[in-house]
Amino acid sequence: MNLDLMTILIIVAAAIIGIGLGILVTNMMLKKGIEKKADSLLKDAEKQATILKEKRMLEAKERFLQLKAEHESFTVEKTKQLTATENRLRQKEQSLNQKLEQTQRKEKELDTAKNNYTEQLKNVERKDAELSKMHARQIAQLETISELSAEDAKSQLIESLKGDARNEGAIAAKEILEEAKLTANKDAKKIVLQSIQRVAVETAVENAVTVFNIENDEMKGRIIGREGRNIRALEASTGVEVIVDDTPEAIVISCFDPVRRELARMALAQLIQDGRIHPARIEEVVEKCRKQLEDEIAEVGKRTCIDLGINNLHPDLIRIVGKMKYRSSYGQNLLQHSREVANLAATMASELGLNPKLAKRAGLLHDIGKVPDEAPELPHALLGMKLAEKYKERPDVCNAIGAHHDEIEMTDLLSPIIQVCDAISGARPGARREIVEQYTKRLRDLEQLALSYKGVEKTYAIQAGRELRVIVGSEKITDKEAEVLSFEIAQKIQNEMTYPGQVRVTVIRETRAVNIAK
Repeated sequence: MNLDLMTILIIVAAAIIGIGLGILVTNMMLKKGIEKKADSLLKDAEKQATILKEKRMLEAKERFLQLKAEHESFTVEKTKQLTATENRLRQKEQSLNQKLEQTQRKEKELDTAKNNYTEQLKNVERKDAELSKMHARQIAQLETISELSAEDAKSQLIESLKGDARNEGAIAAKEILEEAKLTANKDAKKIVLQSIQRVAVETAVENAVTVFNIENDEMKGRIIGREGRNIRALEASTGVEVIVDDTPEAIVISCFDPVRRELARMALAQLIQDGRIHPARIEEVVEKCRKQLEDEIAEVGKRTCIDLGINNLHPDLIRIVGKMKYRSSYGQNLLQHSREVANLAATMASELGLNPKLAKRAGLLHDIGKVPDEAPELPHALLGMKLAEKYKERPDVCNAIGAHHDEIEMTDLLSPIIQVCDAISGARPGARREIVEQYTKRLRDLEQLALSYKGVEKTYAIQAGRELRVIVGSEKITDKEAEVLSFEIAQKIQNEMTYPGQVRVTVIRETRAVNIAK
């Protein structure tokens, strides 16, 4: 029993030892394999590191060469710049040296001139003292001879020279003005003439009445209505006077306001076309026509702005522009006049190198003060300027509107252009009509103004007031005084009278010898 146990124990121990030896051998073999594999991986890693190192070295070398080339290029460029700067500085230094030499030379010349001037000044002072003594002796001799003191002689001399000096001064002033007009205004005249030639003009004549044609005279009774109620309703609704007389196939619409006349004309046309004419229908048609007329006014304003190429105009200003179609000034249609001024101003501004669009805008709006909805207390130029400011127009446009009749000071070059173009459009032949009474009064005032001068015998206003001929007495006024008189009358007309265009003043001085043969 004990033997068997010992045997078993020995066998077990031998088995354990064998297993341990097997494990030890296995571990040793595994360790050798792992070492071999680690050596292989280490060698591969060393190879890859070597390859990567060589690649990085090549890249670093290429980058170094690139940076070196860039640095060399930059160095060359900087060297060129430094060389150029050095050359410029050398040139400036040479120039400064030359200027310094010139300055030193001029200083020497100035010192020499100063010394000469000092000597000359001493000589002049010495001669001046001698002249003063001689002058005093001559004055004493003259006082003894003329039996007059120096002050009395001076007064008489001044009085005698005043007239000659005034005459010569007026003649010289006239010559200077004419020379300035011939030289300084030559280009301006050329521009004005080109502007007038390039703008096509039309003459529009507006009256205070509108003649409405009808097909037959039987329609007049229907328009008048029973006991005149239809015509009274039409007049009350439109604010016009409807005149139905013996004129065949015609009714006269009379009113100072062209918008009201147009409203009455449109209403009559629709009433006659419809055939129903009674007070209620008249009021209905008038109201409808009033809306149509407002739409037409807005459309005319928009079309005008489009034709002239004017953008971003306030709707109220567009409406005012449209209402110009139904306004006139001295018989000239206001919208046509404003379009004409706008085109003239754009042409003139373009010739002068200014903004033609801005000039065209100011030219179109320059007379908007003539079409207010209410009776204004201000002149139309100032009222137009306030309207333009209200609707946020540019300051130069507002100044051109307000200053085109010299009621405010001109602050922009655009203002005189608008003033000149307004005068060109209004003063050209056929543009405006003037009331006969105003026309004759202006000519009479023109003649009376010239008659108020001493020595004037007769005056004649000819060529529709564009020339004034003044007849003077040959024994009262000399030739030089005639020149002065012509200049003074022209200046007084310019300062005191209002007239279209210009007035030529011609003074005629003649001597007549009359004998009778019997």
